[in-house]
Amino acid sequence: MKSLTEDQAKRYHDEGFLFPFRAFSPEAAARYRADVERTCGETAQPAAARTGTVSYRVKPYLLFTWAADLVRDPAILDAVEDLIGPDIMVFHTTMWWKTKGSPNRVPWHQDGTYFGLAPFEHVTAWVALSPSNTRTGCVRVVPGSHLAGQIPHADVRDSTLMLSRGQTVNASVDGSRAVPMVLSPGEFSLHHTMAIHASDPNTGDDDRIGIGISYIPTRVRHVGPTRMSATLVRGRDTHGHFDLEPRPAADLHPDAVAAHRDSDARFWEASRSIPEMAGIH
Repeated sequence: MKSLTEDQAKRYHDEGFLFPFRAFSPEAAARYRADVERTCGETAQPAAARTGTVSYRVKPYLLFTWAADLVRDPAILDAVEDLIGPDIMVFHTTMWWKTKGSPNRVPWHQDGTYFGLAPFEHVTAWVALSPSNTRTGCVRVVPGSHLAGQIPHADVRDSTLMLSRGQTVNASVDGSRAVPMVLSPGEFSLHHTMAIHASDPNTGDDDRIGIGISYIPTRVRHVGPTRMSATLVRGRDTHGHFDLEPRPAADLHPDAVAAHRDSDARFWEASRSIPEMAGIH
């Protein structure tokens, strides 16, 4: 093993999550945060409209060199490799930005509900770039909930929900059992794609900024008819289930913008056309 102990790996498989791990220093986290604020803040959104691409907060690693470096951080990849093997892709990322005092929250859900990947082996690394704690609305996860497999979800219309369709587990969840995954800047957590998790509003005195990175082994495939893309970040891809995404040569390079637009279009087309997911909603 490169990073995890055997006990840690067993705990992940038994409970569905692990934390905290140190990816980089608080000083490096501050630099990444400055990059996020510079490129993914509200002032960047008009630029996104001009380039014809979607929000820069989705898959920024295709657009910006700082994000491409972050998803390839060796400490994160070492921990992920111990769970899914040496051949690793990034399938998706989202920048989670919850401003101080914001009522926005994430409902109880499973990541695998809207990705359409099989088998269920993807690992989400949640990387904190600002304090992520019970006041700022950190991720809370229910231990062992991944062992139940895929649970039906319902789309909930609520403007405070931070998921695209308000995807919410259509079952009773005992929130009192949930463990808050408290992280300081530069630390990360790992959780299983079927782990039920949520996050509360930010009642703290700082924005909660982090990035959720969905790592998959290259053996995983997409179940729908849409040909998807992904980024190889370690090892080799001998399966060919995905079109390989390019690393940006420079921030908002025209080729990077085109790759980002193409990847996002495929993702949303797939989310509407996965027959295997029809019974989940």
